[in-house]
Amino acid sequence: MQIDKKAVNKVALLSRLELDENESELYSTQLAAILSYIDKLNEIDTSNVLPTSHVLPTLKNVFRKDSLKGSLNVSDVLSNAPSKEGDFFKVPQVIEGK
Repeated sequence: MQIDKKAVNKVALLSRLELDENESELYSTQLAAILSYIDKLNEIDTSNVLPTSHVLPTLKNVFRKDSLKGSLNVSDVLSNAPSKEGDFFKVPQVIEGK
């Protein structure tokens, strides 16, 4: 499959990227080479290959066990706050009222 500079420039425009003439030429050549390689892979018979979700058969959950812990003290949490009001952080207003 051939990717021309016009296609590269269209994708660049949609991606809000600015490409000069040299970059457009370079990327169209590189993308054409990648798609050519993918076409070669499509020629391989994979009808007897089972689908896999991961290449490692022994992949397992790596999350730690959940454990209950006490909460932080409100005064400790607010001790370094630049501005606070009662038991809350005070931040500048970011939404303008009508």
